[in-house]
Formats: sequence, C-alpha cells, structure tokens
Amino acid sequence: MSMDDLDRKIITALQADGRKPFNQIAEDLGIPASSVRYRTRRLQELGILQIVGIANPLAIGFDRLAMIGIRTAPGKARAVCNALSDLPETSYVILTTGRYDVMAEVICRDIEHFTEVVNDRMQAIDGVVSTESFFVLEVHKLAYGWGVSDVPGPTESER
Repeated sequence: MSMDDLDRKIITALQADGRKPFNQIAEDLGIPASSVRYRTRRLQELGILQIVGIANPLAIGFDRLAMIGIRTAPGKARAVCNALSDLPETSYVILTTGRYDVMAEVICRDIEHFTEVVNDRMQAIDGVVSTESFFVLEVHKLAYGWGVSDVPGPTESER
C-alpha cells in the first residue's frame, strides 16, 4: 500500500493532536472534510494508523513497566511474537536483531503480577528459551509523532 503526501499530512496532523476535528484538518490542508474522513478510515483499516490516547502507565497506578529481551529457539521468533501480542500486558512486541530475537514491553500492576506474567505465561510460550527484564524507573519521553510528512514517499519508478 502506498501513501501519498496527503496521507502523510493527515497522519502528521493526527500525531500532533489525535482529537483534531476532520473539518479543521481539511481546512488546514485545503481539501474537503469527507476526504480526510475517508483517508483516515482507509489508513486505519489498513493498519497504518491507530488513534489512541496515550497515558504514562507509572503515573496512573501501574507499578511495573519493563522491557523484556527474549531469546527464542531457531525459527520460533515470529510465533513467539504472535503469542506475546495476545497477552493483555504487552504494549509493544518487536522482532529484533542482536542479542535478543524479540523485545516486549509489559505493563503490570505490581511485582506479583509481573512475576506471573513473565514466569507463568511468557516463559511458558513454545519457543521461548530465555528472558531478561529491564525495569523502567522513570519515563522521560513518550512520543509517537516522528515526522511522517518528512519521510519521502516512493518515487514513480518505485511504485
């Protein structure tokens, strides 16, 4: 799926303010509000765009936020990612290179909850060989707007 410059401008506007009305975005971009509404819905349906409220978990009562490095058995990393994605405590699951095959961010109520998630559920997933936990002590930045409009789209020959 290729995005054009207008899609990127809409995403950039929503990254700055996910609650900004479509008619205001449309006015800013000089296009009909129906175009913003249609393009936003299409980007959401394609899994390119998700509009959510982001809260600092440590500030709203969750006591344990951690990154977990996971080593997997050969050929099992994608299946492990899929299983981890099904856990309600995971907020971020990625396939990586380097020391770990998979990294996952987990958000838990307390140490008992964290222990249950890691020891009883994560380590029980077929293909998980080992885990290493990195507790988050303080959150200094939670940002989700990375300048989509600054990323060039594919050239005509790449389309």
